[in-house]
Amino acid sequence: QVQLVESGGGLVQAGGSLRLSCATSTSTFSTYAIGWFRRAPGKEREFVATLRWSGGSPYSSDFVKGRFTISRDYAKDTVYLQMNSLKPEDTAVYYCAVARWRGSILLHTTTGGYDYWGRGTQVTVSS
Repeated sequence: QVQLVESGGGLVQAGGSLRLSCATSTSTFSTYAIGWFRRAPGKEREFVATLRWSGGSPYSSDFVKGRFTISRDYAKDTVYLQMNSLKPEDTAVYYCAVARWRGSILLHTTTGGYDYWGRGTQVTVSS
């Protein structure tokens, strides 16, 4: 069983930055995709960014390109989401998810493309 633990959320003013972390209890990530999603109040969960753990370019939603960066730390079995230039509309619960690699990064841009989910971490951006 894969366990995911998100951390790093909090309250920040518009224009500020936060770095979210997703740590896992397993090291079987050689063929996995790890992604970040978010759910704002009253909205559906939406894709933010993803990467293949073993390498390759990450993929992000258009609305976060240039502001958010997903990265990995092999030594710590951790994936990060660096969020800069935060906006009030970025306020949401952010979730980390893991899936066995399905052959294409594009197959990991929807909630159906993931097998395991963390509990989420709240990010609140004040105006």
